[in-house]
Amino acid sequence: MTAEPELHHTVTVLLDAARHGDSDALDRLSRMVHAELHRIAERHMQRERDDHTLQPTVLVHEAILRLTGSARTDFHDRVHFYRAASQVMRRVLVDHARARQAAKRGGGLRVTLDENLADRATGDIDLLVLDEALTRLAAAEPRWAQVVELRFFTGLGIDETAETLAVSPATVKRDWQFARAWLARELGASGA
Repeated sequence: MTAEPELHHTVTVLLDAARHGDSDALDRLSRMVHAELHRIAERHMQRERDDHTLQPTVLVHEAILRLTGSARTDFHDRVHFYRAASQVMRRVLVDHARARQAAKRGGGLRVTLDENLADRATGDIDLLVLDEALTRLAAAEPRWAQVVELRFFTGLGIDETAETLAVSPATVKRDWQFARAWLARELGASGA
């Protein structure tokens, strides 16, 4: 595997080149990061309904296209790049859910917050309600929201999350516990 500083430089160079119309750069970038992005996409998709029309590979391609279309391509490191891709994937799924809900007039798409990293399951939750709750959490407690994104959506463990956020593992555990309780309260209050 490529060393992280070299990967950081290469990913940044390829993103900039793709943004300026170099289709070969987009192909090279896709091959370089595809396996890890696919793993992240699968984590997102496993919380979706079984008959979802998007597939992990489509989610990966959409994330890469949106990242290359973005003016911001200055990623600090590999984890920062994957976190940005994970956030884009979440936005794609939320946009897809909104479009489907609008088409169905209140279809109530649901995801499962029951994931192996958690101490207890929190059940099925409407994706749009979850997104709104995470947006409120980010406004109230930004680091808690970052912990949720890194652990739940990106799939990082306690130690990896602590390293990424430059805090102790104990802080991540505490933030994770508080964030889950905060989300449970918010989602319960919304009737999700």
